[in-house]
Amino acid sequence: MKIRILTMVAAVALLAACSSNEEAGKAQTGTGSASTAKTGATAVVPGSQADFVANVGDRVFFAFDKSDVSPEARQQLTAWVAFLKKYPQDNLTVEGHADERGTREYNIALGEKRANSVKEFLVAQGVQASRLKTVSYGKERPAVLGSNETAWAQNRRGVGVIAQ
Repeated sequence: MKIRILTMVAAVALLAACSSNEEAGKAQTGTGSASTAKTGATAVVPGSQADFVANVGDRVFFAFDKSDVSPEARQQLTAWVAFLKKYPQDNLTVEGHADERGTREYNIALGEKRANSVKEFLVAQGVQASRLKTVSYGKERPAVLGSNETAWAQNRRGVGVIAQ
């Protein structure tokens, strides 16, 4: 009986080892779902969301109870414009977010105003409106948990999401 159990454990271990080696082989040869280096890091595809986040930055921040684009946000959004002009096949969804203070309904409306402010800035800088979409999440998707000014400041934001 013990031999039968040990045999089954060995068989499971062997199968697990085979599947791990197969995945590692795919990663080394580039035949997996994402081309990877030996370190396991995935390559960043130009014009992708990962490229946008890593090389441009995907968010702008707003003051408490405000939806106007600040000078700092204008700088960031100018980089968004350059990225979108470089990759004309990309579309962008602008997500509007708010901190936890206020009612759900109020924060949905504020998030919408923030997303629309970002969209209006991008359109004014030459990005086609047909490439832009807006959505408001209000306070439903906080970036940082906490009930303090540091957390709230990170949650009052507009986020750009690239769709190819």
